[in-house]
Amino acid sequence: MAANESPELVDLFTTYTAGPTSIGSHLTRTAAADTADAPLIVATGTDFALYPGGGKPPTVEGFRFSTKGFKELAGVSHLGPAVATLVQLREKYADPGWRSETERLLTEVRRSREANSAELWRDTIAVETYRGREQAIADMADYTFAVTDGFLSAALEDETRLNAAALRTDYLEKGTAEGHGTVNHMMIATFFLTGLDISRRIIHWFREQQIDWSRAMVVIAGKQGRPTAGVTWNTSSVATMLLGASGYQLPLERLYMAPHAPTFTTPLDGDLSKVAALEQPLRQIWSNTRATVELGDLMFPGLPCYAPGRLAVPDISDPSVTEISEMPVIHGPDDWRAMTTRLRMVMEDPRQLLSGSVTDYAVSQLVAADNNPAKVTVPGLDNVTYPTGL
Repeated sequence: MAANESPELVDLFTTYTAGPTSIGSHLTRTAAADTADAPLIVATGTDFALYPGGGKPPTVEGFRFSTKGFKELAGVSHLGPAVATLVQLREKYADPGWRSETERLLTEVRRSREANSAELWRDTIAVETYRGREQAIADMADYTFAVTDGFLSAALEDETRLNAAALRTDYLEKGTAEGHGTVNHMMIATFFLTGLDISRRIIHWFREQQIDWSRAMVVIAGKQGRPTAGVTWNTSSVATMLLGASGYQLPLERLYMAPHAPTFTTPLDGDLSKVAALEQPLRQIWSNTRATVELGDLMFPGLPCYAPGRLAVPDISDPSVTEISEMPVIHGPDDWRAMTTRLRMVMEDPRQLLSGSVTDYAVSQLVAADNNPAKVTVPGLDNVTYPTGL
């Protein structure tokens, strides 16, 4: 013990607060035992695990990197930020490496355009959620590759054309005047498609589990996307999917964001031993949080209580709105101002997941369509056309 500490008062501190024998730990163990039969849902950055309770084994459903078509769609959707990055390298940093990186990206764009076809999306990538949209996806990708090729080729011929103004008018918004789809539309569509597919499968999986959402204990554990992102209800696409999967019946006060909680890696060959080993530690995290929350009403019953709820979302249909701190409301699949603003926001707001710009909108539309993606309008795909053969 340090010379400037009081052993008596430190012991008082540890009696309640610290260590496995503390009174607080006693409360956690008791609370965990009281909910041992309740379903526990744990989401990592790549998987959902359901612990049914009562000693029953867990089940796991992957939702991110194991998703068919995820990397292919991401490759197309990330062309917007990739080209912007090349502009930044040249204009802001005067980094001569912009040229070799441009040549490298151009090579991959041309290879991808050669490989792209409706047959690729239908027969090889073969995502059930995209059934019936394969030709439209191929056309969208072809247009994006063509415009990217043209923009990068022009920059290699004349580097002054690789600038911020040209990025917007000759690349991201090219085609607006002609009334067809643009690269901005493509980014919205690809992010929406990814969210649509993951959400459809997760909603279906959770429906099969027949969970009593009023008793469910939910922990979103560990890192979600970039290190600063997805740590609140409103910035977590995983939380959005869970709420949608519950039919919006999951009480928010039963969902805890735990970025420092232990996580499991995606199980290989059906081995769930590491997943099972984490059940008790994760139940204790949820129970400890819940038990502490419940002390508030016990101690301060006459004061206003905390009621979790969604933050009011800004409405930017008024053009005078120039700053926002939360995702703006989307009024429909043609609300390009709101959806494109969301693209800007996920780049600028470090709390956001880059791929989560329209996930909440995709989930809400899917829930309204009874989990049938064919009945959902995919913005930037179903409501626009992309010229091909450029």
